[in-house]
Amino acid sequence: MRTRPRLRTETRWAYVFLLPWLLGLVIFQVGPMVASFVLSLTDYDLISSPRFAGLGNYAEMLQDPKVAAAIGNTAFYTVLHVPLAIAIALLLALMLNRITGRAAGFFRTVFYLPSMTPYVAVGVLFLFLLNGQAGLVNQFLGLFGIDGPQWTTDPAWVKPGIVLMSLWNLGTTTIILFAALRNVPRELYEAAMIDGAGPWQRFRSVTVPMISSALFFVVIVNTITSLQMFDQVYTMFFGSQSAQQSSGDAALFYVVYLFQQGFQFLHMGYASALAWLLFAIIAVITVIQVKAGNRFVYYESEPHGAAERETR
Repeated sequence: MRTRPRLRTETRWAYVFLLPWLLGLVIFQVGPMVASFVLSLTDYDLISSPRFAGLGNYAEMLQDPKVAAAIGNTAFYTVLHVPLAIAIALLLALMLNRITGRAAGFFRTVFYLPSMTPYVAVGVLFLFLLNGQAGLVNQFLGLFGIDGPQWTTDPAWVKPGIVLMSLWNLGTTTIILFAALRNVPRELYEAAMIDGAGPWQRFRSVTVPMISSALFFVVIVNTITSLQMFDQVYTMFFGSQSAQQSSGDAALFYVVYLFQQGFQFLHMGYASALAWLLFAIIAVITVIQVKAGNRFVYYESEPHGAAERETR
């Protein structure tokens, strides 16, 4: 049995090893968050000293039509992008799961490589691919007699074009779902086949429940990422004044507007208030997803709890 002095020594050393991480947490995360909240209560332009404004910035957001437009654009993109991205990533993961031998490693690498591409480079690339006159996307549609839309200038097609661009970066989601598929016991498929279940029945009754925890995770992560969409959109539509004028507010996503207020107009207090509103929105949506998702997620360590949830 370990003595108390030895336990105290081990505890002290544990804190010593945790100290670098704790310092990083306080200095680079907790500290800036506290400073941001304080600034959200002030009128601050980075030049003069902050002036206390109370809840004035938050009241101004309620009257700012740009905030409503940015939230609407971001919500539209999120609702369209998240289900489509997860469905395509799951299809790619199912394809990867069928590939065996030396080719398996090659295709895993190929599917993940797009995730390594810098977001700015992706934005520039798709600015050319989605060009309404000479873009490769519209040229491909023209092969089937389809007159492609003006992806980057028509406000009705700007957000679908951004969704199309975002599908380039599915590598991480695909690999997560592929890892979940690899952990599904083969015995379950064999038992389902003996019972006469077809491919769709096996997918619905075996595959989806067994990877539901991974699906739950990627839904939350992709939702949070979509609500913070910035790099590609800013590169495509706000890198030049002409592109911004042609697309209007159709590409004005929430984080883009936050960036403009903070670093273009130097309204740091207002930008901080916008950041805290985004934090609250993400927190509320995540809580709702967790509460709703736990009713449908199967955890292998809690088979009885999962069965009870299914019978409710």
